[in-house]
Amino acid sequence: MSDTVIRVENLSKKYVLSHQQEGQQYKALRDVIADGAKAVGRALLKPSKAALNPGQEEFWALKDVSFEIKQGDRVGIIGRNGAGKSTLLKVLSRIVEPTSGSISIRGRVASLLEVGTGFHPELTGRENVYLNGAILGMGREEIKRKFDEIVAFAEVEKFLDTPVKRYSSGMYVRLAFAVAAHLEPEILIVDEVLAVGDVQFQKKCLGKMEDVGKEGRTVLFVSHQMSAIESLCSRGILLESGKTSVDSTPPEAIRIYLENAYNLVDRISLGKRVDRSGTGRIRATKFRIIDEEGYEAPSLLSGKDYYFQIEYSNNIGQVLNDVVISLDVFDEKNNNLLLFRTSFTNSNVSLDAKQGSVFCKVENFPLANGCYRFSIFLSHADSEILDYIQDAASITVDGGDFFGTGSPGLPSHCKILTKAQWSTTVGSELFEKQVLLEDKSN
Repeated sequence: MSDTVIRVENLSKKYVLSHQQEGQQYKALRDVIADGAKAVGRALLKPSKAALNPGQEEFWALKDVSFEIKQGDRVGIIGRNGAGKSTLLKVLSRIVEPTSGSISIRGRVASLLEVGTGFHPELTGRENVYLNGAILGMGREEIKRKFDEIVAFAEVEKFLDTPVKRYSSGMYVRLAFAVAAHLEPEILIVDEVLAVGDVQFQKKCLGKMEDVGKEGRTVLFVSHQMSAIESLCSRGILLESGKTSVDSTPPEAIRIYLENAYNLVDRISLGKRVDRSGTGRIRATKFRIIDEEGYEAPSLLSGKDYYFQIEYSNNIGQVLNDVVISLDVFDEKNNNLLLFRTSFTNSNVSLDAKQGSVFCKVENFPLANGCYRFSIFLSHADSEILDYIQDAASITVDGGDFFGTGSPGLPSHCKILTKAQWSTTVGSELFEKQVLLEDKSN
């Protein structure tokens, strides 16, 4: 018998997207109903010429994707936002029907694609464990043998008999992953959802997925954490614009992914980028880094002060208050090194009705020599993502004197610089504090 557990041939998935046309007001319900009636009328009158209206377009989330996965493979699937990663996993999990192509899967599949996948909100944690096991085709006794192990892994003992609708997102993820990983599926499919959990639980999950792979079961893992893909997976698939671009080792897939990310920044201006998410009511259109003299910085120096400027366009035509702006900084392995966010310092901003700029001042820039990338995130308070774009800009740090000694640090070992004081004796101030503490305790 063949050891191929997943075979995908010429898989494609099409969506039809609707767009607000330029100058068009947001529609009321009556307008939507009227437009729907008109569309039905046109289709009845001219059935042979049915076509998309001017406010719609076809979007191929996947296009002619083909690959085979063997039993025991640990496959990391990477790619930019909109590359088709999540769509692929949903199709493989039988959540979404493909437009064309074929899929053959041999074995029981457990999927964790988003918070609460497969959970009934009104049922308790205990009841959902048994429900998920039944969905996977397991008997009650089989689930019972694994129950204590699942609960211990998820760390939700106190809330087992609480309806999961009252769980936090972290509790949801812990229990959902524990169920998916411990009920012994032949194929485990995990999306980026693990990013919701805390760091210690993420490590715990990665360790469990590695164990699952060593037991001869198959793992498909989507993540933006390149270090996790490299350490966990034996194979890397890179998706670009819905197509398989690379199917190789994880280091090779990661190398090409990051290389393409840098090239994209240089090739297409920020305002014209379409690989972004959010409602689009506000769009970041330009990103610049300005030095202390007011000039645009072609490269950065460690230890210097800089202004990060984000230009934006406002597509709603009115002032928008309480806007959160975030800048993430990533290294060449896609590790998130720095995060600057207005809400951390109660500095959320109001954006002008048409366009403008937001400035973020960073003093004593703390990164060592190397190449870095920025992502930009804008949201209206915590309720609406306005614009999110990965790899919005790239920059090189190629010098500087952060420590004031001429030392660049060790960029190959540590990217973030910070100063520390060293001594062979305890300072007098600390000694005095210790004496005071001892006196109070006596």
